[in-house]
Amino acid sequence: MTIDATSLRDFYRTPLGQVVRRQLVSRIRARWKKLTGFAVVGAGFASPFLGSFRGEAARLGCLMPARQGALVWPQGSMCQSVLVEEHHWPLPDNSIDRLLAVHCLEQAERVGPLLREMWRVMSPNGRLLIVVPNRRGVWSRIDTTPFGHGLPFSKTQLETQLTDAMFTPVDWSEALYFPPLDKRLLLRMSPALERFGERLSIGVAGVIIVEARKEMVAPVIGGLRAREARVVKPVESFEPSRRQH
Repeated sequence: MTIDATSLRDFYRTPLGQVVRRQLVSRIRARWKKLTGFAVVGAGFASPFLGSFRGEAARLGCLMPARQGALVWPQGSMCQSVLVEEHHWPLPDNSIDRLLAVHCLEQAERVGPLLREMWRVMSPNGRLLIVVPNRRGVWSRIDTTPFGHGLPFSKTQLETQLTDAMFTPVDWSEALYFPPLDKRLLLRMSPALERFGERLSIGVAGVIIVEARKEMVAPVIGGLRAREARVVKPVESFEPSRRQH
């Protein structure tokens, strides 16, 4: 079941949603510490996590799938969000340096074509960072949370999908070890619970986070010669919508 953009926006305005946002932003920035001069795009409902890149990234945009609907982002400024078809994005080949996908793959009608579209728009040295609900976690089993909608993933399933789309995972981690309860005491304890869960590494966190790099040549499988991927000349830049809201 797909969750719409308005419901996601409303969740991230709640105390629980604000804690989730802080925890995930911390994990994202731990991987992407400095992106000065990079073209950065979010896919799915990534807008709550893109704000920290404003004023740092050379170009910044948010692609919101038609299945979820789109919202104006950021509020009170030049619109940098756009409604897109799931696997037909209005971006040139090789135009994105960093792609952040949150509330994206688990909501997709077809994951394979979506990942291939991500591969198309990413630069040869591009990196993809995906946050998906963990199949073994509590969050994916409660439909009142934003990660309780769509298809949760196991690490093995996600790795297979990435490999098929010519991505190579370079880092795995997890987040949201605290229960999805909007209780003040639990929310205050969430940083300690995150540190404790990360040390245990028991695989039951709410989300899986994987960073992957784009591969230009497919791997050799079953003794067959590797096939070369389509290589196109990188473009200089892309420009977000300049429509005022």
